[in-house]
Amino acid sequence: MIANHKRKMSEIIPFNRPYFTGKEQDYINKTYLNGQISGDGPFTKSCHEWLQTHLCCNKVLLTHSCTAALEMAAILLDLAPGDEVIMPSYTFISTANSFVLRKAVPVFIDIREDTLNINEELIEEAITPKTKAILVVHYAGVSCEMDKIMNIAKKYNLFVVEDAAQGILSKYKDKFLGTIGHLGCLSFHETKNITSGEGGALIINDQKFIPRAEIIREKGSDRSQFFRGEVDKYTWRDIGSSFLPGELVSSFLLAQLQESKSITEKRIKIWNIYHAAFKKLANKGVFSLPKIPQNCSHNGHIFFLLFKNLELRENFIIRMRESGILCIFHYIPLHLSEAGKKYAKVFGTMRISENASNQIVRLPLWIELDNEKQQRVINSALEILEDLTTGKRIFKA
Repeated sequence: MIANHKRKMSEIIPFNRPYFTGKEQDYINKTYLNGQISGDGPFTKSCHEWLQTHLCCNKVLLTHSCTAALEMAAILLDLAPGDEVIMPSYTFISTANSFVLRKAVPVFIDIREDTLNINEELIEEAITPKTKAILVVHYAGVSCEMDKIMNIAKKYNLFVVEDAAQGILSKYKDKFLGTIGHLGCLSFHETKNITSGEGGALIINDQKFIPRAEIIREKGSDRSQFFRGEVDKYTWRDIGSSFLPGELVSSFLLAQLQESKSITEKRIKIWNIYHAAFKKLANKGVFSLPKIPQNCSHNGHIFFLLFKNLELRENFIIRMRESGILCIFHYIPLHLSEAGKKYAKVFGTMRISENASNQIVRLPLWIELDNEKQQRVINSALEILEDLTTGKRIFKA
């Protein structure tokens, strides 16, 4: 028993482990039998139909990554050099880089302290005659305050692009994330709830963008219209690139989409166990927990602890790693990066963005993180925090 206990404690608990439904291999085999492994085959079409039906949106186009979806969005907005796009600095590189590639200028504003989303109260003041769009990032699958943001966009005739990379099946009020702005972008990267290894999707909510989006996605050609019999030959029509995923990727993704409700429910259950376990310690002020606004429903994508300072965060991560549990932090704010200083502007202070970057710890959260493993994470975290903050073990899971 003792040897077995030591063996279990020595097992590494990774931060993330991709989940397989069991149908992926079967669908991949069917792709081979169909004889088409390039893009826009039957599995891609099935993914399009699933997403359009379940997300209640006009049009979805699969891409090879969320980065590709963001790059398509930037092209669709017809940005001119010097056009400004307001966005948070606390986000992944692709959020800004996709628009810099079109010679636009990201204008970084600070985030909210509760959700770590863009602070909607700062947007209007950052608008200039050069502002073309607002890019929101739904951090951890928790929605930004979309009503206010859409009202600001309407008032100033701006586009809204949703970076919903982490937000599949999360909602703001009665709408799924990615379906509220003019354009929405999803990720199916290995680290996301629903995965195809690499992959993404562009959600097109403004119908005027649909014809051009198909052309941009097909290398700037009207190839999609040709295969539908709408033109007698296809040719170069616009700028674009090869944004399609292969059919093998789409077959894998369809298996995941079909189990997405169950996957989301399991992740939320793990998230809720974490929240209950750490609530007492959060009430004592050792750290803050994620906050879900009343008008939002989340998807259990990330569970994090927000510590009071960098030293405590770093020591916690080191000690957890020594216990065989891999915890990570998240973004370095883009305004602090070499490229951010070169290509972007900053409006106002970035205090909360910088604090979040120094204080956040993300705990392991994946479907097969069973109760035993999760309790090991919780108990180890509590013991380490007791030692780091008081030297006494007074907190219980």
